[in-house]
Amino acid sequence: MLHLVLCWHFHQPDYRDADGRYQLPWTYLHAVKDYADMAAHLEAAPNLCCVVNFVPTLTAQLVDYTDQFASGDLRDPLLARLVDPRLEALPTADKHQLVLQCFKVNHPTMLEPFPAYRRLYTLWKTAEESGEAGMAYLSGQYLADLVTWYHLAWTGETVRRARPDLLALMEKGEGFSLEDRKALFAIYGEVIASLLPRYREMAERGQIELSATPHSHPILPLLLDFRASREARPDLPVPAAANYPGGEARARLHIEAAMTDHREHFGQTPAGFWPAEGGVSEAAVDLLSAAGVTWTASGEGVLRHSLAALHQDLSHKAGWSTMPYRLPGTDTALFFRDDHLSDLIGFEYKGWFGADAVRHFLHALDEVRRHAPGPNPVVSIILDGENAWEYYPYNGFYFLSDLYAALMDAPHIRATTFSDYLEMAPESPRPLPRLVAGSWVYGDFTTWMGDPAKNRGWDWLVAAKQAFDAAPVERQAAAEPLLRSCESSDWFWWFGDYNPADAVESFDRVYRQKLKRLYQTLGAPAPDYLDHPLCQGGGGMEAGGVMRRGS
Repeated sequence: MLHLVLCWHFHQPDYRDADGRYQLPWTYLHAVKDYADMAAHLEAAPNLCCVVNFVPTLTAQLVDYTDQFASGDLRDPLLARLVDPRLEALPTADKHQLVLQCFKVNHPTMLEPFPAYRRLYTLWKTAEESGEAGMAYLSGQYLADLVTWYHLAWTGETVRRARPDLLALMEKGEGFSLEDRKALFAIYGEVIASLLPRYREMAERGQIELSATPHSHPILPLLLDFRASREARPDLPVPAAANYPGGEARARLHIEAAMTDHREHFGQTPAGFWPAEGGVSEAAVDLLSAAGVTWTASGEGVLRHSLAALHQDLSHKAGWSTMPYRLPGTDTALFFRDDHLSDLIGFEYKGWFGADAVRHFLHALDEVRRHAPGPNPVVSIILDGENAWEYYPYNGFYFLSDLYAALMDAPHIRATTFSDYLEMAPESPRPLPRLVAGSWVYGDFTTWMGDPAKNRGWDWLVAAKQAFDAAPVERQAAAEPLLRSCESSDWFWWFGDYNPADAVESFDRVYRQKLKRLYQTLGAPAPDYLDHPLCQGGGGMEAGGVMRRGS
């Protein structure tokens, strides 16, 4: 029997600026498309067990959006545009910004299948050739149809199939009225308000395990010690600052805050943590163990580096990747992601027929089962729960529904959770004398440290933390949420000239806004450098697949 753990990591950074207004709309869009679809797929497969990991910054924003829909006090500009009664009166710059936003989709799967949406794009490309004069030809009705289609395209496939009113809007295709847009707005509100209760209900009946991540998605090993970045890459350039001030206390605070948040929203303390970016080190695991965390996980590259440091034979993958481990003196089991199988789902299968992809995946699992040693081999499939699906036809509907059905029927595969596996096989974790610090990306931290822009971002954060430490206690209390947000890994992910320019600019701008408000809240002058971009722009691929983060 092969034990299989599917772990879906649900994460969105806190896109709110210092005034609580959303600078980017990805939380509510992914909620209606991806988190709703995953809930429906799991509800349709009640005998399939898996792990769903919620980051507290995501749950906080879902709660905030639920409040926006209920109160009508809209803090997300794009959401407000959906029900704006006077789109024709928007200034030209705002119209242009709205149009650009409303074509930020993966065109082959989210625009091309809809002729009416495709026509809007063709009209825009024609008008764009005339610059500002072309914008004058785009009427209020054009903008109403465009913002409606953008939100229709971001609805999940399971949401469409369950909502005749949504399908009626898609069938109408054009000439959307304000009443139509308000109806779509209401659908979004209903779906988002239902999400946390749906996942909580599945957890309470034992189908899924809900796990957590340190509160604002910080990379614990780097908070604890910048030198952790050199364990896997000894020559990596590091920030000018020697370390993050008070990093251990901050890391502990993020863990404790995540546990408190999880209990508030899901009624239980999480047994396991997926650390931000799968970032682990011996010191980080010590902290998790001291907090009572029974399992955590990382990428296969981390295990490879750790075993290589112990001079162990890595030629037979099945001998080292299909079991959990445990560091001496800790009570936290370490699971390691099967990178190949996880990335088949995350990147490869998007171009396959769903049934063919499922057959291939089950065959690959059977190969692991036949070659794995020991009585209870376990495979950990861990990936983002939102970013792959916009590249699949129908938002991955056929792949996921076929996969879950096949897994429930597979005689030699047992879909389970990390906690259930440990309860079933408490003796399974193998001693791991040494853990080389790293993440699920390349087994190192080069995605968040080493690049000049990334290191500069860390030095700016260190300076802000020093100002925080020097401030009166009451000022610190007021500034704490801002500091916690600035410690997120997401800012450093995007810094660097190899990422899409518009994404780099957005994250750079929000990061500097948060740092400025942090200084303001502390009663300290903000450094002049915060008035200038940290990065000089990106040069990577087009951002058609927004938030396409590597896993």
